[in-house]
Amino acid sequence: MSTDAPVTPDGRVRCGWAESSQLYRDYHDQEWGRPLHGDDAMFERMSLEAFQSGLSWITILRKRPAFRSAFAEFSIERVAEFGEADVERLLADPGIVRNRAKVVSCIANAKVARELDTSLDKLIWSFAPAPRTRPRALSDVPAVTSESTALAKELKRRGFRFIGPTTAYALMQATGMVNDHLVDCWVDARA
Repeated sequence: MSTDAPVTPDGRVRCGWAESSQLYRDYHDQEWGRPLHGDDAMFERMSLEAFQSGLSWITILRKRPAFRSAFAEFSIERVAEFGEADVERLLADPGIVRNRAKVVSCIANAKVARELDTSLDKLIWSFAPAPRTRPRALSDVPAVTSESTALAKELKRRGFRFIGPTTAYALMQATGMVNDHLVDCWVDARA
């Protein structure tokens, strides 16, 4: 058994990062690493990963309901119509991360997503790597891969902002493009 996947009070073995709070456990057990599809759903995850940059993921999880409300449930069509008044409204909203560069990037990314010649979902999933063996320990989980580097490069080429190879890999993990649940973890994201 991996030392990174301890048995928890509920008797389940989880990835070690998921044990510090119930919010993390719920996210780990119900969402993280499970295949996600849909343009607005992908836009939400891409946006939240960008807002997380430099912060802990728990901060974003705690603020996710406020983010959804502030960003029109991450509807690409609606966010693409946001203007300067919306930027000022968002920067005054204590429920979200109030970083001007991230807010402006989110709106700009919605505009780019709306104008794509393919769906955002298809574009992102086109970079999914072949399935691989689940990692034995957290130290075996990469922060960047050739696929995440290629995805970030393509998204930037198309005009997306605030997404580099590390953020792209976190997006790949969150949306089930890769299964980084440890081998001993009870969650089988591909099942």
